[in-house]
Amino acid sequence: MATYKVILLDLDGTITDPKIGITKSVQYALRKMDIASPDVDQLEGFIGTPLQVSFVEYFDFDEHQTEKAIDFYRERFKVKGIVENELYPNILGLLTFLREQSFSLIVATSKPTIFAEQILQHFKIDHYFDLVVGSNLNGTRTSKTEIIQYVLDEYKQYKPEDFLMIGDRKHDIVGANHNGIDSIGVLYGYGSLEELKNSEPTYLVESVEQVKAVFDLSFTLSE
Repeated sequence: MATYKVILLDLDGTITDPKIGITKSVQYALRKMDIASPDVDQLEGFIGTPLQVSFVEYFDFDEHQTEKAIDFYRERFKVKGIVENELYPNILGLLTFLREQSFSLIVATSKPTIFAEQILQHFKIDHYFDLVVGSNLNGTRTSKTEIIQYVLDEYKQYKPEDFLMIGDRKHDIVGANHNGIDSIGVLYGYGSLEELKNSEPTYLVESVEQVKAVFDLSFTLSE
């Protein structure tokens, strides 16, 4: 089994459960555009997926409508939605364990970097991470493939086999595969079993505890 040096973690659906903040901000955007808003449970697909993709996929918006919807979404999210969020159980234990093993931890998220940094600070977990890489507010660098590539470019002293991506949606796993790095798909977030299986992660786990077990097994086999 591989031994890793740099661990990339998705934010939404992997470190935190952002359902209320994201889905209510989507509802707000739709109301501002005079569009009937689905129930929050029907908007879970927006979690972990770039807004530029979700508004097109779910509401068939054109480019202008998508930009407008994202602006409205951010009106609410940056004030209220950003704190309608909670850490998944046992995440603090996982982060502590990974740091104790001397891994370099990086947040790799499609959420704008500035919002991701504020969320980490809100939960007082920013000190666990060496780098936070998200999208830009102007709509660039939104795909996980681009985000992971940016991280690899920043850590040129390491080989692809030194990196591992942890995430709950297919975008995380596909981005890892495109960049030639291993991945863990987590089922406690918002990606379905079918979605994650089809994206072909290196490991597939059901809980935060099972994420830690992947590393325990790695250490045992590599000693």
